[in-house]
Amino acid sequence: MSVTKDSKTGKWMSQIRVTDWTGKTIHKKKRGFQTKREALQWEHDYLNQATSSLGMKFADFIEIYMQDMENRLKASTVANKRFLIDLKVTPYFGKMPLNEIKPTDVRQWQNTLTSYRDENGKPYSATYLKTINNQLTAIFNYAVKYYGLKENPCRKAGSMGKHDADEMIFWTKAEFDAFIEAIRDRPAAYAVFMTLYYTGMREGELLALTPADVDLEHCKIRINKSYQRLNGEDVITDPKTPKSNRVIMIPEVLKTCLTNYMAQCFELQDSDRMFPYTKSFLYHEMEDGCKKAGVKRIRVHDLRHSHASLLVELGFSPLLIAERLGHERVQTTIGTYSHLYPSKQTEVANRLDALASA
Repeated sequence: MSVTKDSKTGKWMSQIRVTDWTGKTIHKKKRGFQTKREALQWEHDYLNQATSSLGMKFADFIEIYMQDMENRLKASTVANKRFLIDLKVTPYFGKMPLNEIKPTDVRQWQNTLTSYRDENGKPYSATYLKTINNQLTAIFNYAVKYYGLKENPCRKAGSMGKHDADEMIFWTKAEFDAFIEAIRDRPAAYAVFMTLYYTGMREGELLALTPADVDLEHCKIRINKSYQRLNGEDVITDPKTPKSNRVIMIPEVLKTCLTNYMAQCFELQDSDRMFPYTKSFLYHEMEDGCKKAGVKRIRVHDLRHSHASLLVELGFSPLLIAERLGHERVQTTIGTYSHLYPSKQTEVANRLDALASA
């Protein structure tokens, strides 16, 4: 290690050689420190990170964590994880040594978030709070499992928020009919929302569709990829989960819609994206259509819930709905949509009474 002062600029420079975990010797140099103390602190922090010392700053450990995640998760998942951590986690814990963060620190962080109110007095949703807390828990679990951290302080601190606490919003068939009629004069938007409502596919799955995926003769759509817009580039990835690779049967009304839409697309090739748009296009068209139709505003993703609720109303089983939506486990479908089933309980009781009286 070597800390020196530049006689010309009056600023400090640090040079350091360290052997990383692979046995490779790394030479690092950094200039421009105002004080010797700042240069020495940089050396200390860099050594801790390079040797994976648990005394490294939390922010430095985040870089190690994210580099590992980049090799194991989809680019879109990593981007979302990075955004949330940078926004709500690192600003609070960033300068703390990783192994000195206590359950009381986690509790204070949680209290800061749960007590937040925006300009309208609205707090963060319980689901959002749960999502943020899950990110911090995952980071410490990683430190415990791979870097020997003694314990995860989130365990003792407890959680915050609730999973899927937000009220599910969806359209009835009548509301969707009013909306889709209001945008009938917009061919692309009309085809987009017809497809989302009658298939329940995810936005990314829709935006990745090509003519080769659509078998209109047999009324089938194959889902085998997803679209994301990352760092200004169009990115096609695998679907969210293995079960998301699936074939969806479509009704005649959607077949007719897609036949007409594809006929209007100029020189549409089998490998072209059928809907060459981004998610912002979907959000804009949804908002305009809701205003024009006078129906309640829902998210684009809520069309997936609307499709599921329609299938529940038609009496289809959770297993079939799970297969159609591409859920990895039927328990996910049951947990998400079980509240839509109680109306069927009266029908069950009535049938049992009829059977007993026969």
